[in-house]
Amino acid sequence: MGHSLGKEQQNFLRHLAQVRHMSPNTLRAYGTDLRAFLSWLPRGNGTPTRLQIRRYLVDLQDRGLKATTIQRKLAAIRSFFRFLREHRGLSEDPAKLVKGPKTPSRIPRFLTEDEIDQLLALEFDKDFFGSRDRAILEFLYSTGCRVSEAANLPLASLDLHEGTVRVLGKGRKERLAMLGSAARQAIEDHFSSRATLLSEQRRQDSGILFLNRRGGPLSSRWILEVVQRHAKRAEIPTRLTPHGLRHSFATHLLDRGADLRTVQELLGHERLVTTEIYTHVSMGRLRDVYDQAHPHGKYRRSRKKPN
Repeated sequence: MGHSLGKEQQNFLRHLAQVRHMSPNTLRAYGTDLRAFLSWLPRGNGTPTRLQIRRYLVDLQDRGLKATTIQRKLAAIRSFFRFLREHRGLSEDPAKLVKGPKTPSRIPRFLTEDEIDQLLALEFDKDFFGSRDRAILEFLYSTGCRVSEAANLPLASLDLHEGTVRVLGKGRKERLAMLGSAARQAIEDHFSSRATLLSEQRRQDSGILFLNRRGGPLSSRWILEVVQRHAKRAEIPTRLTPHGLRHSFATHLLDRGADLRTVQELLGHERLVTTEIYTHVSMGRLRDVYDQAHPHGKYRRSRKKPN
């Protein structure tokens, strides 16, 4: 390798942006994590060793960083050295066998089907904002899309007749999502007020579905605000986010018999293991239903073994 690690870091980030099409937020996080690691290393020491990487992780733990944060930083380091090995002639990957701290399994927050019904049964104004907000909620729950995917959704990707939408997900990978009848109707109802707003604002149509009050694309932050405002109106006890609607979408599909591979495809997960967390959620729901419905359900689970 003919360049310093600092210069190779720039090559790596350029590769992530141009080849792997990572988002600006992910690129910033990778850049920050790698700069911190490279600054920690002794100067003029060449390629770091596996032991040095492990010591760095221990140092992060000693500073009180959470296991999830350390795992994120390790992921950046692993990706960097994998890039150097595959594209820049590094003979051995020092990060390949390094393991980070164990992270507690996190069960995603989701709404029950009754809570979803409660949210989507809200009354909305018939103006631009009311029809847009209703369309956003119906779209997120119907498709399971990420908030960034919804914020940048082109009108051209919608096929309301077929009830489908082409979604450009992480890594610019395209997938097909489904639009239920309620979501289709909500989007159709919104088109008229959307056109009126653009006319009043004298704005050329950007071709993006969800717009702000000035006729420009609606940001992810404002979609979050829309979801939280109406969740509060519906008296939902859980702090709801667009990702919470995505979790609800996946959990309810599995609860009603969808297979894991189908849910993986609809969510746009690259690896099945990412989708498998929802099986834990559904298993918990199954246990609750069993306890409530089976005459000896709770008794058998709590009964002490005989001496």
